[in-house]
Amino acid sequence: MTTISRRDLLVGAGALGLAASLPLSARAAGSLTAAIYPGTWEEAYRGVVAPALKKSANIDMAFDSLFAVDQVAKVRAARGVPPFDCFVLDPGPAAAAMQAGLFEPVDAKKLTNAAKVPDGLITSHGVTCNAQVVGIAYNPKKFPTPPKSWADLFKSPYVERLGLTGFQTTFGTVSIIEMAKAFGGSIENMEPIFAELKKAVAKAAAVAAPAAMPGLYQQGQIDIMYTNTNTVAILKGRGVDIEFVKPESGAITFQTTLHIVKGADNVENAYKYMDTAISAEIQGALQQQPYNMIPINKDVKLVDTLDIKSVDELTKMVTHDWTKINPVRAAWIERFNKEITK
Repeated sequence: MTTISRRDLLVGAGALGLAASLPLSARAAGSLTAAIYPGTWEEAYRGVVAPALKKSANIDMAFDSLFAVDQVAKVRAARGVPPFDCFVLDPGPAAAAMQAGLFEPVDAKKLTNAAKVPDGLITSHGVTCNAQVVGIAYNPKKFPTPPKSWADLFKSPYVERLGLTGFQTTFGTVSIIEMAKAFGGSIENMEPIFAELKKAVAKAAAVAAPAAMPGLYQQGQIDIMYTNTNTVAILKGRGVDIEFVKPESGAITFQTTLHIVKGADNVENAYKYMDTAISAEIQGALQQQPYNMIPINKDVKLVDTLDIKSVDELTKMVTHDWTKINPVRAAWIERFNKEITK
């Protein structure tokens, strides 16, 4: 007997057309639909996670390629009929989705690999699947002496080769917050960093969208930028001259988390998916080229290309409260675009 989920019962011809366009595996029992970030994440999860889940649990995966804010918007617009079963989110969108009540609770007892994850990385509503570390990337051939602090980016000889980007990404947002602190500012007072950015923009090598930064660096148009270790490892794997340095105030860390969408059809399969994603086998595979994702499973021996020696280092890094950032972030983005990007 065929089991029909609520997702299949979307009313109207448009909904029927959408359902018909999906692969059968996305609508059948033993299936799961998960949102995934476009690009490297989609390649990694299609190529590594999905085959492992099929092999271990006979679950067929369908992916919905969406950035984090678009995932949250899509679930909100669905009005209680989830368009997919699982989110993958960075802290800002995750905090917004949590406040909106878009998550099912997570029972860690249903995850066989929970004990292998450091304390705090599995919460009441989310499972960390990847850690990101943010700092300064620079060309060692151009700068034999690397910058020591966030404030150094605004001084010669660094500022003239600096790539500036704004608050559109998590790494950009947290980097600029730390720059603000270096000049006496805070989340509540970003005036000092906007003053510095206005002075720096006339000297900087480039002001561009976050996605453009790796290309600008690889082409030699910039030689220093704020970014994550994932980007550094990818460029280094291409033979680019690049090194990562942790500012004196500390590297920044934030986690990417998996969540079960409120009212999801395939909750049990979602647990198997999350459990597979945090397993040592998968985490070990995803840290390799070309994915370069920092693992969070303590049984994984870290490769030397990720600029982190132990998962335990994450507990000593700088973190941020996104419940404070989210209400003001849109205004920061607008101001950066108006005053800096021009």
